Amino acid sequence: MVKNRLQAAAAISAFVVTGIFAGAAPAGSAEQDVLESYIGSWSGSSALVGGEKPEPFSCRLEIKKGNQAKINYAGRCNLINMNLSVSGTIAFDDKARRYLAVMSSNAGFKGQAIGQQQGNRISFDLVEKQKDRGGNDVRIGSKIQLANDKVRVDFEVEFNDSGEILTASVPFSR
Repeated sequence: MVKNRLQAAAAISAFVVTGIFAGAAPAGSAEQDVLESYIGSWSGSSALVGGEKPEPFSCRLEIKKGNQAKINYAGRCNLINMNLSVSGTIAFDDKARRYLAVMSSNAGFKGQAIGQQQGNRISFDLVEKQKDRGGNDVRIGSKIQLANDKVRVDFEVEFNDSGEILTASVPFSR
């Protein structure tokens, strides 16, 4: 059961790090410049807190220029001898005047988020209800922040059957 919870948490951590922004109109040059400023190789590490003991994990993220004013990314997180791969696309929708995200991972977790811009910070808040691999209900909350040439991912997983909550905050840098 603990392994299923850790797998769900690992999936969610990677899920939080990734976003697919589909169907967005081409971004204006200022928004495109902001997105492209995050192109590069990123890495981060943290500890998953809330289980029997904190479990360290690390993530890598590669962000590249995509088609039609989008950026693409691919990432991998390692947690307790497990690997989780993620991928997605990030874009700005000129018509709606907002950043958009749809997120997915190889563990089957998916979600959507709208980015909120405050000054030079773009935040994506995500709340999803999923089932872990053991069929247990899980509430996933995550926040992705792009600001000042840094990426930060905070997440929380609540297992509805036990009330157990796992959290992590991952600062990424180049």
